[in-house]
Amino acid sequence: MVNYSEKDGSLRFQVRVVPRASRSEILGAYDGALRIRIAAPPVENAANEELLRVLAEALGVRRSAVEITAGHASKIKTVRIMSADPNVIQWLRQA
Repeated sequence: MVNYSEKDGSLRFQVRVVPRASRSEILGAYDGALRIRIAAPPVENAANEELLRVLAEALGVRRSAVEITAGHASKIKTVRIMSADPNVIQWLRQA
């Protein structure tokens, strides 16, 4: 299960990124964080942009509703989803 917090109508949780994978995919929960493989290299913000795109698509929210709040240059990042939609919460619980 992914540990998350809800505050001011948004959700925050940690993501563990594996850059330079053969394809971008969500692997599931790992040590309380969501583990995601990213096909983009970690240069010039490419991996972060791909991470946001993958999360927005998987959660069914707009790309602008997803942001990295901490760990921009780290493999472990804190992400905020600007929606506390019950479907998003359920998705995180099942990951």
